[in-house]
Amino acid sequence: MTTSEQFTVRRSSRARRVRVRVEPDGSLLVTLPQSAQASEADDAVAQLGRWIAKRREKLALAHSAVARPEGTLPYLGELLTIDEQGGRTRAHRSGARLLVPADARRDRAIESWYRRRAKAEVTERLPAALAALGADAGPISIRDQRTRWGSCSSSGALSFNWRLLLGPPELLDYVVWHEACHLVVLDHSSRFWALLERHCPGYRQPRDWLRRNGAALNL
Repeated sequence: MTTSEQFTVRRSSRARRVRVRVEPDGSLLVTLPQSAQASEADDAVAQLGRWIAKRREKLALAHSAVARPEGTLPYLGELLTIDEQGGRTRAHRSGARLLVPADARRDRAIESWYRRRAKAEVTERLPAALAALGADAGPISIRDQRTRWGSCSSSGALSFNWRLLLGPPELLDYVVWHEACHLVVLDHSSRFWALLERHCPGYRQPRDWLRRNGAALNL
């Protein structure tokens, strides 16, 4: 079976089956086990044609939901104007402007700024949740994950995705409460959802927003 669809192939020693992923920009990434034949990538893409089309339709809707004017970046519901400055090495916010390097360091500097701000925003929100739950958290880390917005380890270490800052503030509030509740109930049992409902009764709206539009939260 062949397909005219263009895609990128990656081999992985950890893969046990062929996986097809639609990237945020609509392109395709096919992951193959080391022992798989190259033709298996074509077969998988051809067989999943209908799913790929539906996934792209959902991505288009998500991108329209987070569309922003050119030359701006979102920050927890605000829009910051990008101001490129020669000689600058780090990004810095000044009022409604985000001052960034005017050279190849620009994108890395912007992501680094969002990571720093994510750590600060989480650190500001988390104590109230911990106090309400009577819980203690371990180290906090900021990550860049494709499909996970936060995590809580059995040791109490918490991680959060900096891309949450690209959406409205309710998203970050929800994920902070979600992971804080995991400090009390580590799984997603009915007990966990009841606990989250008690402390964050409006959690369904931001949770569903992330499910619909989260893939479009990119710089």
